[in-house]
Amino acid sequence: MPRSPETLAAPGDAAPGGGSAAPPRGRAATALLALLGALTTFGPLSLDMYLPAFPELAAGLGTTHSQVQLTLTACVVGLAAGQLFGGPLSDRWGRRRPAVVGALAYLVASLLCAVAPSAAALTGLRLLQGLAGGIGVVVARAVVRDLYSGVEAARYFSRLTLVFGVAPIVAPALGSLVLTVTSWRGVFVVLAAIGGLLALAAARWLPETLPRARRSTGGVRDTLRTLRALGTDRRYVGYALTQGLAFSGLLTYLAGSPFLLQEVFGLSHGAYSAAFAANAVALVLASQLNLRLLRRYGSRRLLAAALLAGAASAAALLGAVLAGSLPAVLVALFLYLGSLGAVLPNSTALALDRHPHRAGTAAAGIGAVGALTGTLLTPLAGLGDGGNGLSMALVVLAGAVLAPVALRALAREPAAPRTG
Repeated sequence: MPRSPETLAAPGDAAPGGGSAAPPRGRAATALLALLGALTTFGPLSLDMYLPAFPELAAGLGTTHSQVQLTLTACVVGLAAGQLFGGPLSDRWGRRRPAVVGALAYLVASLLCAVAPSAAALTGLRLLQGLAGGIGVVVARAVVRDLYSGVEAARYFSRLTLVFGVAPIVAPALGSLVLTVTSWRGVFVVLAAIGGLLALAAARWLPETLPRARRSTGGVRDTLRTLRALGTDRRYVGYALTQGLAFSGLLTYLAGSPFLLQEVFGLSHGAYSAAFAANAVALVLASQLNLRLLRRYGSRRLLAAALLAGAASAAALLGAVLAGSLPAVLVALFLYLGSLGAVLPNSTALALDRHPHRAGTAAAGIGAVGALTGTLLTPLAGLGDGGNGLSMALVVLAGAVLAPVALRALAREPAAPRTG
């Protein structure tokens, strides 16, 4: 029986067709993990750090909750556009240069957000901020795929989730701390400083994992051909859509939880940050459990199990919201966020494994599908629930139920040939 792609990569092996650099060892490996994890935090920091300021931001700019949530949606769209731009660019320029340019652009966009005069202006600037941050996110994924494949890639993405998961823990707490000494505008000044530090770190320590001989030279036409190949690969689309539907639940949680937990259930800034941190811990713990189980069960089986757990916890969330029970809501959110700790690394590795020679563009496609799905579903969470969180729970449940459907319908594994 032929082995699946998951079993072909030995531990630490470079991915087939990967970069010329061998996977780093020792302190260099730890430093690279920290840097790649930091680059992926452009997303959660941009989305999470100003969440405690949502009510204050709405009052300060004289706008509605829906308009404030639109600034979050704009950043998500920007993150998708940044990945679509940065992924092919990293296939052409290499990995380091786009990461540095993106971080510097993030610094500038964050400073502009800090002086935004209106909600409409902030929405546009958040789009630019997300675009700049998306470049770092996609470069980090591409570097991992340059170095690893199969189960080893999924294991590395699980390790990245450990670093990535710290950001949702720290970001709201840091945002709340900033709000004790200044207004919501100070949050964006801090984000600008983070962008500057990451630009310096990428310029100094990010290795170039894509040699010149393997870089794309075909320009826009070659990129379009690659995107067309990705779009016609049913299993790649299936894995990307599965992740996107699950990710839409995370975005819905990010957009709706400040109002649900602070205004409906009356949590303070500090209590909300503590609840948010607990949910991020669930994601981190699940990702590390996933790391331990991967060699035994494989990415595909763990992904399917996590999706079922996510659907069950999303259904529990709906019941808790209908019952008006804060403890039940917190438990359901903890379990749901935990399921994503296995969904995100496994779906990413399975999708990227199919297109190792254009890892940047393939990573961009995953990010774009996730952001597009979230953009379509997340705004529904603010409609027609009278402020009690029912719409939020329904959108989370919709994404959680459709994700395993997409996996089974589009990303079916080929049947093993019969022997004898």
